[in-house]
Amino acid sequence: MTDAPALEPPAPSSPLWRRLWPFALGAALLAFVLWRLNWSDFLRALGSIDYVAFFGFTLLFSGVLLTADSFATAHVYRTRICPVRFREILVLRGASYLPSLLNHHVGQGWLTFFMAKTYKAPLWRVTGATLLVYATTFGCVYLLGLAAVPFNHGRVTWLGPTILGIGVAGVVYMAVVAARPALLRNSQASAPLMEAGVRGHLLALVYRVPHVAVLFVGTLAPFWFFGVEIPLTDALAYIPVVMLVAALPITPQGIGTRDVVALELLSRYAVGDDSQRAATLAAATLTWAGALTLVQVGISPWFMRRARAMLAARE
Repeated sequence: MTDAPALEPPAPSSPLWRRLWPFALGAALLAFVLWRLNWSDFLRALGSIDYVAFFGFTLLFSGVLLTADSFATAHVYRTRICPVRFREILVLRGASYLPSLLNHHVGQGWLTFFMAKTYKAPLWRVTGATLLVYATTFGCVYLLGLAAVPFNHGRVTWLGPTILGIGVAGVVYMAVVAARPALLRNSQASAPLMEAGVRGHLLALVYRVPHVAVLFVGTLAPFWFFGVEIPLTDALAYIPVVMLVAALPITPQGIGTRDVVALELLSRYAVGDDSQRAATLAAATLTWAGALTLVQVGISPWFMRRARAMLAARE
């Protein structure tokens, strides 16, 4: 670990319209979804579930997800940056849920910055370690899609070519990691990836599997509460798409994008006519987004105070 002066958050440099664009796009997509709904069907779907059980599941999911995510992330930062402890990463990851309300990647950026500031590590090197987190997370999501191929080959026409294309890209990436070219070894941002090597990537992938498995269940299960029965073999093909779309830096919290994609991919698994199916899926995705937001708003400020106390104790 290299000593470095305390870092200050970079001032926003993008114009106001660019910072407001994700909110405008999310509102437009959400309006598109809601405009197509029959409101009586939508309100009926909203009133059809046991909210005590639903919010209980949300709390359980959030706690298990935070634990599994922190477990995998601590392994990466411990092996690539400095000997951090699991409970310290748990605090920082919980605190990052607050900026994650804007988008998952904003939270990851905050975690990267605060990690560098707290442990006085070079920001670009911590960024490289975070890229390893991204690579192995995406690798686990890819494995879900790969597991879906035997059950959906020929039926879901886009699945095979997509898995093949991503697989070829993955092989090329791992070949570069195995070769460890000097240009990438000597760059702080890519050095952690090169130092991890193929074995380090695979080990980090194993650590990441529980996190992605929990995320998969947490994306699928809310539909069950609303009577949307998606067979596991089909869910392996479609739910990873919903997971990835919700994480894209397009709209805050994936609002709008997740709802549109879920409506297109999962409509046939809901019951009723077209109007009722659309209302049920919109109720499921929006209720889940709202419940997660309430949990994150509730727990993240406590973690944020703990994170700032950790930083103050090290300065």
